[in-house]
Amino acid sequence: MTTYLESERLALRPFAATDADLLIELDSDPAVMRYLSGGAPTPPEEVRDRAIPAILAGYERWDHDLGLFAAYEKDGGAFVGWFCLRPLRSGPREEAELGYRLRRAAWGRGYATEVSRALLAKGFTELGLRMVWAETMTVNRPSRNVMEKLGMAFVEGLPTPDDMAAVEGSEHGGVRYEITKEQWELRQA
Repeated sequence: MTTYLESERLALRPFAATDADLLIELDSDPAVMRYLSGGAPTPPEEVRDRAIPAILAGYERWDHDLGLFAAYEKDGGAFVGWFCLRPLRSGPREEAELGYRLRRAAWGRGYATEVSRALLAKGFTELGLRMVWAETMTVNRPSRNVMEKLGMAFVEGLPTPDDMAAVEGSEHGGVRYEITKEQWELRQA
């Protein structure tokens, strides 16, 4: 399978139609899903019937330049989760969301920061992005720390979606961070 991106320790590749079980396993860990669903797993049929087809359609929509990509350790090949760099379906192509979801065994190893840095570089130098944004719950401090390490700036608080009202910390809402190509270039100088 084609490698989309390599960082020091991880390789990203496009998901395949046969990869549903990787996502089902990832989304079945209550700790992984804590700030997304309150710990409830994503139903397997939703992964197979909706998530995988949407991921594959995204590759086509964005000419395989952007999307959601499976992450593997280069040493040993273990699946560690996914990273995304993709526009909103109805949004401009040059504004992309940065996101990640990692298996608990991969937490605390710096993978989110390492790969996100590589994705920002690819997005701003090869893919014509002018702005990258990320969102999380206000109380998700580890994810916010990654965004801040990348030089992303807090831009606004977000209301809690109705389907997340029961999630721990939902009363605090969410946050949006952004970084522009110009801001990123200044950090590289």
